[in-house]
Amino acid sequence: VQLQASGGGLVQAGGSLRLSCAASGGSFRTYDMAWFRQAPGKEREFVACISGGGADRKNYADSVKGRFTISRNNAKNTLFLDVNSLKPEDTAVYYCAARNRFIVSRFALVREADFHSWGQGTQVTVSS
Repeated sequence: VQLQASGGGLVQAGGSLRLSCAASGGSFRTYDMAWFRQAPGKEREFVACISGGGADRKNYADSVKGRFTISRNNAKNTLFLDVNSLKPEDTAVYYCAARNRFIVSRFALVREADFHSWGQGTQVTVSS
């Protein structure tokens, strides 16, 4: 599957954005989908994950719980991340990724190595 992320931009602290990830060439509905981010000088980190197969279970990093919402539209092969109450520390390149939902024993177990497809990233910059 090919993934293309979009929707990033420059926003003031407290603002909101909707990130999108368009998928093509695969069975989008069957994949677990996730968002990761990488801030300057830091390692890439997990942000949120949503399960495939119709269950739509969700899992969030503690740092974004209550502010970010992951969702998907399987009919349009699109993943979303609504980011609200943005903080300067949310500044990062945001990546979407896909994994085979049968590859892990527990949905909440998130390892970058399990994700076989990655988007190119979209920049989110939050000014104070």
